[in-house]
Amino acid sequence: MRRVCLTLPTDRACAATVRAVAEEAAHGARHFDIEVHLLILDSSGAADLAAHREAVAALPPEPGVVVHHFDEDEQRDFLRGAVARSGVAAPDRVLDLMLPSGVSYGACTNRAFLIAEALGCASVHRRDSDSRYQYLDGKPVLPIHHELTAIGRRAADVAGLVSRSRLDPALADRPVAMVGGSFVGEMSVDVAEIRALDPLVHDDLVGLSVPAGYPEIWRRNLVDEAFRGAGTAAFTGDLTTLTTVAPTRVDMCNIAFAREVYGRVPLPPATDTIGSDYFLVHLVHGARLPGVLHNRHIVNFHTLERRSDAGFLAYQLRLTKFLLAAPHLQAVHAKAAAGDGPLDADGLVRASVVAAAIRDGAGPDPAEDAERFDVVERSYRKLGGRYAAAADVLAARRERLLDEVRRDMADFALLVDAWGSLARASEGHPPSPAHEGRSPSAARETPPPSPKGTA
Repeated sequence: MRRVCLTLPTDRACAATVRAVAEEAAHGARHFDIEVHLLILDSSGAADLAAHREAVAALPPEPGVVVHHFDEDEQRDFLRGAVARSGVAAPDRVLDLMLPSGVSYGACTNRAFLIAEALGCASVHRRDSDSRYQYLDGKPVLPIHHELTAIGRRAADVAGLVSRSRLDPALADRPVAMVGGSFVGEMSVDVAEIRALDPLVHDDLVGLSVPAGYPEIWRRNLVDEAFRGAGTAAFTGDLTTLTTVAPTRVDMCNIAFAREVYGRVPLPPATDTIGSDYFLVHLVHGARLPGVLHNRHIVNFHTLERRSDAGFLAYQLRLTKFLLAAPHLQAVHAKAAAGDGPLDADGLVRASVVAAAIRDGAGPDPAEDAERFDVVERSYRKLGGRYAAAADVLAARRERLLDEVRRDMADFALLVDAWGSLARASEGHPPSPAHEGRSPSAARETPPPSPKGTA
């Protein structure tokens, strides 16, 4: 029986989300010939971790669902074994990149990727702890249904299962590599207040995320749409599109990747950098791999912690690092898509091309990085109040932050080089779960799941 991994990384209280995502896992197992491994990767403090363990223990058994809940000690034990078996160079550094002491949006998902390999899964479906499902007629609107309908299947076979197709016919024989939707509700990045305080400052800051050289009309549209997701309209019915999915149309709280993508290239493990976990979304798009875009958007909200003074400052630091890292990552995507492109003769992502693009040094020079930092600091000072206070903190850390961005790229190249060995070393060595719904019963199979019913 085919296995898939539905993962929920968390570092905060989210017992209600655990229960909701478990319902989504049960839906997947009921409607498709699959075994769903619900993987909760928990970096929470002791009290929240205990509450999550209680929530997991209280989940009703569901046929076809296996629940795994790992704290950081359990994750580290698994990673140590995988690193040791892999024989990679700099094993201690690789372990640190997989489980860093700071917040890393990429690293937590990379851990899910490796554990999915260990569990024999064919795809990874990611949700976030600060999100909720929409409802229609009293029932939750679950993205996993569209994900399992399409992920891994030949695009030509999916064309009749979606609302519409906008895919180049030349790509019809390629498998669907990614399925995703976006979010509704609050913006994913806290720039609404900046826009309200000073629209020009907002445009200057958000404009740093747009690749250089874009025509002004495109740039304006990207700035206007950045971080807004799918707006606020409520779900009224399904709309699915077979296409090469634009990265701006999906969110990492609502995404599924085939293992032919994440099994070959990881996400950047940069710490304190929002948006670093979107690397594979851009890679799939640049490689012209088929995807499905759906409108089962997840409801986004901001936690109370993010609204606190400490949470605000931490988030501005992460936003700053994202704006500094953006041109480096954009240069990697451009370089990887050049020449023969990132795919081999079998249509699989070539990790060597990605690693070479990272090491190519095609990103901005240090002077350009410094100019971008100046724009961020100057913008925050214009806003005044707590933004001016954040500018003081940024200024004090200026050289360190600029250096971190370049080190992050070198670390990413190191991890890409090690990734194939880590993935192979993980296969067949699953960690021991803290809680199971039932034991795994079959190895990974290559045929994609087939629908048994409708949502």
